[in-house]
Amino acid sequence: MFGMHGNDEDPSKLKEDIRRWGVDLGFDAVGFSGARVDDAEENLNAWLAAGCHGEMDYMAAYASDAGNNRADPTALVPGTRSIITVRMNYRAVSADSSATLADGEPAFVSRYALGRDYHKLLRARLQKLADRITDEIGSFAYRVFTDSAPVMEVGLARNSGLGWRGKHTLLLDRDAGSYFFLGEIFTDLALPPDTPVTDHCGLCTACISACPTRAIVAPYRLDARLCVSYLTIELKGSIPEPLRPLMGNRIYGCDDCQLACPWNRFAPLTRENDFAPRHGLDQARLVELFAWEEADFSQRLAGSAIRRIGYERWLRNIAVALGNAPSSAKVISALRSRADHASALVREHVAWALTRHEAED
Repeated sequence: MFGMHGNDEDPSKLKEDIRRWGVDLGFDAVGFSGARVDDAEENLNAWLAAGCHGEMDYMAAYASDAGNNRADPTALVPGTRSIITVRMNYRAVSADSSATLADGEPAFVSRYALGRDYHKLLRARLQKLADRITDEIGSFAYRVFTDSAPVMEVGLARNSGLGWRGKHTLLLDRDAGSYFFLGEIFTDLALPPDTPVTDHCGLCTACISACPTRAIVAPYRLDARLCVSYLTIELKGSIPEPLRPLMGNRIYGCDDCQLACPWNRFAPLTRENDFAPRHGLDQARLVELFAWEEADFSQRLAGSAIRRIGYERWLRNIAVALGNAPSSAKVISALRSRADHASALVREHVAWALTRHEAED
């Protein structure tokens, strides 16, 4: 329950102390906003009404008829007066993304998912920041979030001065680009808000042109139903056939809009060793990954964000990528090895992939 606390600390001094403590804990930037996201309700409702959320029913669960917790942080956490927003870079040294995408034989995994799952890491670090504040001022009310609740993270981060919303809908910063995670602490502390950053996309439309499935249907508007990240991660059933050839070798997520963004040319590397690629996922071959049994999948991806999609969707995604891969005896043999898989979903996508290679022959 949010309420009164014995904080008589100067708000401006406390704010700068929190910013410094956050950087000491490994965050690359810390910002502050009030408890409101301007224009959020109107934009969210229009996006939902157009069906752009696809099967992500949780996105609609907090629409306006339920109090619109996404648009109003005080509805999600009553008593919220300020929101501390943090940013942590995740770009690690890895195989060249453009070369991997152009090759077709290796699998492409979105670079944010190559290392340890960010949810637990950021949440634990945010808790440490909250504990540090408590050590300084005594007990205060707060809740920690990391992509774990109906929080409009990009809007809050923009209000906190951590960047602006790019035309691909991700947060952008002139020095950090967009390769970073966001997290928040909702608090009853009255902290002066930072000044929002102005938009620096200008006339550039590189991200829109780069999207392999044309999911960025207009500047600042993404149709998730077309997005490779949605198709490979959120969609539980069959991937629409017209979109499969466009997915290339992307088996978990998609970075094309970020790769095309000029602001990412000088994006800094992360300071977190846990975000470094695990099990050679930045250069693993599709055929090798398709040979993993469920026990391999569970063991090797323990602690990874990828594990959330489950083994069945893992095979579904790789089957599509193999269907798009250069035809070879290894590729066809790998697909045939799963042609009679127990999962109808896997069998369907394997059959499609084999048909692609037969047509090519």
